[in-house]
Amino acid sequence: MFPRVFSAAEWARLEKGIKQRARALNAFLADVYARGEIVRAGRIPAHLVYGNDAYEKAIAGFRPPRGVYSHIVGIDIVRTGANDFFVLEDNCRTPSGVSYMLENREIMMRMFPDLFHGNRIAPVESYPRLLKRTLASVAPEKCNREPTVVILTPGHYNSAYYEHSFLADVMGVELVEGQDLFVEGDRVWMRTTEGPRRVDVIYRRIDDAFLDPLCFRPDSMLGIPGLMNVYRSGGVTIASAPGAGVADDKAIYVYVPEMVRFYLGEEPILKNVPTYQCAKPDERKYVLEHLAELVVKEVHGSGGYGMLVGPKATAAEVELFRAKILDAPEGYIAQPTLALSTCPSFVAEGVAPRHVDLRPYCLVGETIELVPGGLTRVALREGSLVVNSSQGGGVKDTWVLAE
Repeated sequence: MFPRVFSAAEWARLEKGIKQRARALNAFLADVYARGEIVRAGRIPAHLVYGNDAYEKAIAGFRPPRGVYSHIVGIDIVRTGANDFFVLEDNCRTPSGVSYMLENREIMMRMFPDLFHGNRIAPVESYPRLLKRTLASVAPEKCNREPTVVILTPGHYNSAYYEHSFLADVMGVELVEGQDLFVEGDRVWMRTTEGPRRVDVIYRRIDDAFLDPLCFRPDSMLGIPGLMNVYRSGGVTIASAPGAGVADDKAIYVYVPEMVRFYLGEEPILKNVPTYQCAKPDERKYVLEHLAELVVKEVHGSGGYGMLVGPKATAAEVELFRAKILDAPEGYIAQPTLALSTCPSFVAEGVAPRHVDLRPYCLVGETIELVPGGLTRVALREGSLVVNSSQGGGVKDTWVLAE
């Protein structure tokens, strides 16, 4: 029930930094699926890009509509001081949680209407409209009418299905599964009670591997056979593009500030958390000597899984990760345990401080937009630094005070 509050000046700085980072990440994707200039210039090691599991050779040389690869960029930000913000990680594939941002606000407005009357709180309700506009703006050139946008879900057994159905509802678009779509000619079609309807933009909420059994996993029952052929021929837009995940891999994260300098000619507004790459002998040596003080993450991990929080770990857990790092050092990074900011939270013991982070959602299409606010995630367990809902985290409303 206690919102997290940002001043207009604080948000202005965050917004500028988030947009800068989203531009750089999309420039990186456009580059590595084309000439790879940043690799040629020696700014990023080639094996981290082209040997990455998230790099999709199937779209090398292909430029998606408007040159946008990641259309919804979720950037996880932590605060460590009055003016100190750090990016914890980037999410360029299918960042989840925006439905909770919208629902948090609706619940708060019902519970405490007087607070909203008495304060100038920037609205977030425009997000569905902006998302639909962003997706429509990247429709393929072959689309010569109002674009038909759909949300592709793996189905009701998926943990984020609520969000898929919620977004389809508030955007006024169809929620479809793979079996609802089919390929004919150079188009994707949707089965309806009135006959086939052409689809122009697919906001997919399934992983690359399951999109098209003719291109990726042949045993996938979730995708659409032939989808990638239509995509590469310019008949449909997939948001975000297959292969966008190479930009949010934790081994690549280390180089995002360099991307900002290389592609934009600017200094990064938002800093990275200092990060040690276990693949580098000197940095691995330091990590192994200080495991009990660091947070260790799998480079392909997500959702708070595959982590070691050194100060909270047992001796056995520390030794387990030591063995993992020695066995496959390229699979891990390590970061210092930051003194994350806290917010008052209502917990079993009453009102108490709990650690929080922030995930704003940056929409990239013809323009780059984001609503003033985002998803504040809360580590509800006392002393915990893990805010992910899959690890027992909660959420709270995020207020940006208008000027």
